[in-house]
Amino acid sequence: MPITSPSTQMPLESIFEHIFAIGRISRRDQQLLMSTLLSKEDLDDAERHQINRIFGALQKGLLKVVD
Repeated sequence: MPITSPSTQMPLESIFEHIFAIGRISRRDQQLLMSTLLSKEDLDDAERHQINRIFGALQKGLLKVVD
């Protein structure tokens, strides 16, 4: 699946909400998150917190990784 171009990216908050609402992160979610993060020049504190929250949830097994 190709990485989404910056013109069609979702706001980061929407991506975070989606991931936590369904309790899993798919390959598509990961690609969308990564392309959106890489298109930004800087991350604010709230965005950094959400990223750390995702990593923490993955490490604790609170989020499933699916294809």
